[in-house]
Amino acid sequence: MSSKDRDASTITVQLDGQPHEVRAGTTLAQLVHALGHEPQAISTAVNGSFVARSARDRVLGSNDVVLFFQPVVGG
Repeated sequence: MSSKDRDASTITVQLDGQPHEVRAGTTLAQLVHALGHEPQAISTAVNGSFVARSARDRVLGSNDVVLFFQPVVGG
């Protein structure tokens, strides 16, 4: 694969404040899985908006800002 093909098939997102390359078409759920996280163990947000587990089929776009954080339970 040429560098031009590689560049066209990857995008860069900001993951917890750091640039992170993913394949174009990657969903948030796939990113969670690829990084070895249990889906129920973390919460997610994209571009400042909370993303429920059931909505993680969302395809990530170039320059999306992705945050992983521990769910908070309290009362």
